[in-house]
Amino acid sequence: MADLLTGGATGVAFDLLMQAVLDVALTVASFRSELNHLKSTLVSIKPFVDDIEKLNKVLDGRQEGVETLNNRFKQGETLVRKCLKIKLWNLYKKYSYAKKLEEFEKSLLWFFQINVQAELARDGKTVAVGVKVLDEKIDQILYVQDSGRSVNSNGFSGWCGVPGVPDFVVGLDTQLQELKAMLLKDGVPLLVLSAPGGCGKTTLAKLLCNDDEIKGIYGNNIFFQTVSRSPNLQLMVQKVFQSKKNQRVPIFQSDEDAIYQLEQFFLRQIGPAPILLVLDDMWSGSESLIEQFLLPIHGYKILVTSRFVFPQFEWTYKLNMLNHQDAMTLFNHYAFKDGICNVQKHLAEEVVRGCSGHPLALTVVGRSLYRQHEVKWLSTVQNLSQGQSIYDTNMVLLSRLKTSLDALDEMAVLKNCFLDLGLFPEDQRIPAAALLDMWVELYKLDEDGMYTLIYLHELSNRNLVNLTLVRKNDQDAIDYCNDHFVMQHDLLRELAIHQSRQGPIEGRERLTVEINGNAFPEWLTDQKQQPINARVLSISTDNAFCSNWSNVLVPDVKVLILNFQIKIYTLPEFMERMSRLTVLIVTNYGFTRAYLKNFPLPCQFINLKRIRLENISIPSIATSILQLKNLQKISMIMCEIAKAFEVDTLPISDTWPNLNEINIEYCDDLVELPAWFCGLVHLKKLSLSYCQELVSLPAELGNLTNLEMLKLQSCTKLLELPESISELRELKFLNLSDCVEMDHLPEQLGDLCGLRTIHMMGCTALSELPPSVMDLVQLERVICDEETAYLWEFYKDYLDKLQIIVVKEDINLNWLHKIPI
Repeated sequence: MADLLTGGATGVAFDLLMQAVLDVALTVASFRSELNHLKSTLVSIKPFVDDIEKLNKVLDGRQEGVETLNNRFKQGETLVRKCLKIKLWNLYKKYSYAKKLEEFEKSLLWFFQINVQAELARDGKTVAVGVKVLDEKIDQILYVQDSGRSVNSNGFSGWCGVPGVPDFVVGLDTQLQELKAMLLKDGVPLLVLSAPGGCGKTTLAKLLCNDDEIKGIYGNNIFFQTVSRSPNLQLMVQKVFQSKKNQRVPIFQSDEDAIYQLEQFFLRQIGPAPILLVLDDMWSGSESLIEQFLLPIHGYKILVTSRFVFPQFEWTYKLNMLNHQDAMTLFNHYAFKDGICNVQKHLAEEVVRGCSGHPLALTVVGRSLYRQHEVKWLSTVQNLSQGQSIYDTNMVLLSRLKTSLDALDEMAVLKNCFLDLGLFPEDQRIPAAALLDMWVELYKLDEDGMYTLIYLHELSNRNLVNLTLVRKNDQDAIDYCNDHFVMQHDLLRELAIHQSRQGPIEGRERLTVEINGNAFPEWLTDQKQQPINARVLSISTDNAFCSNWSNVLVPDVKVLILNFQIKIYTLPEFMERMSRLTVLIVTNYGFTRAYLKNFPLPCQFINLKRIRLENISIPSIATSILQLKNLQKISMIMCEIAKAFEVDTLPISDTWPNLNEINIEYCDDLVELPAWFCGLVHLKKLSLSYCQELVSLPAELGNLTNLEMLKLQSCTKLLELPESISELRELKFLNLSDCVEMDHLPEQLGDLCGLRTIHMMGCTALSELPPSVMDLVQLERVICDEETAYLWEFYKDYLDKLQIIVVKEDINLNWLHKIPI
């Protein structure tokens, strides 16, 4: 231990590590929290190292352990310096490096607690006093770590954070000041913000949370939760834990346990700092749940937004409708957004009066009248002139909104697309890829997603949905749906459901079933009823559902959507009689991955073409699945799949003859893709994006000779591409963005004679390209960052069609607020 005790090479390594931490913490804001914590640990360890140096004289210069400690400091410096290369938008890489920083910090503590103490202890009584002092210092260090945060991190910031505000807001300045003054009053632990649906409650709550004065008081301790009609208290509490970086997310035994641990979390981890919890869109009957969140903590306040008034809570702020001037401003923004007024002014006045100052109605109706003929305006005025107050009933408001839906009557497919959005749970994001699976089969849209996006953009332009693009830099229409999510105001969702429920049940096109506990609707369990002829069936259950299914006759269903929250879920037995089923979408909205009790599927589904599973633990791939001869696409999102893939071989040669697309995304237990995958020779699209534990691809990858698209985006541990990839002569699209450990490409990459597009954003380890890339004569676009663009510039003269597109990533994280983990 000579170097350690003389302050030689180890002391230099320690100083270099400390300097790196200081430098990077000043430069990279996104890692400042982790680096400041590491700096604190290093400061705590420094006296420890100094004490060891003081014991040098009695240890007689023994050298055991010094090289390990030396290397540990050097590895730490390298890791910290790498953080300089991580871009702010790359949430997944940032999360990966944040975990690495934590592991490094933990390893330092372990080293000093175990290795050095053991080394000193072996030197006997002479240093016993020194060891005792060091024990006390390490105990202090570990106490600081444990009391400050949990070393085991399961979450990442943003899951319960404050969402942004809309681009255009009018008429809420005065209300914001009034609401803020009421909230900040002493003796107001809970404030209810009440107004009819669509009046701007959520917008006002967002404005409040983004207000400078509020942020100055509460800082990062604002927790914003959107609550569904059937709230899950334990899931709500877990999201609060998850929102704090580096905080272990517990699994609770009961609701009482969840509230107890939340209180302890607030007291020990955040207190005495002020805390603001926002519970957005609480429903009537939720009083007891709200009361459970009332905790005896100084500086802790709750803001509840609701369509309802809760008399038992003392403080309520009622949000009024817009006055006429503000209503006209909002309406004109959408109806005449290019400044062109093509109708008489009095018509606009009448429409605004018909909307009664209701912001959502003004927005949706205004957008539906944009550039419309005067006849359409007259029809809208007539429909709105019923003389009823917007406050009378919810149905009156729905009738106002329906005028915008009537504008879709001449576009039957677009109207059906809007109605389909009501099939998904309230306040959850809807993946555009799931809509694509439905609409390809129901309305014969194209499989590349172009028309799906066209319809979604058209609905967004009419303010009937909010379309969220996760990656705004993507330049390709191919597989574009995977980067889009749809959100819908709950009133517009109600409108879609209301319109879908017109007519007798047995004749409806689509059915939406929401089951609380085990309270099945009577029409679903009535065995005397005629078979239901719906083509689309959606069944949503809550966390109290016990999976006792009724015997339902729905033989004509083509699309089945199952939404649930429980840990063990049984697929409905009546599925076996759905001989026409073509699309199955199964989504677990619970916090942990769910186990499907009776999965795999029975082989009766001879017409099944598309399967989408999300947040599911898949135990095996059985023969019954392999017999689905018409299966065309499988998507497994955030699933556990390693056990299912453990088998060495599967009878693949004559299996799934029509399977052309597999999406395996966000699956964090996939380490190696099994070789039998490469027997799926009909595959055209393969996506393994965001599988961050994936280390290698099978050498037989080149057997997928029909493959046209390969996505490996954010496979952060993938080391290389197999050399056989050069056999993929049909490959047109390759995405390697954020494969940060991949430091070289196959020498024969130039053999990919059909390659048109490569995405290479964030390939930080790549320092050169193989010379064979000059043979990629069909290559049209390389989409990359500035560092990678430099590598391609040399070959640009050899590639006549090549366009190097340098883009800056623009990642929208608002969609994370709705994603269960």
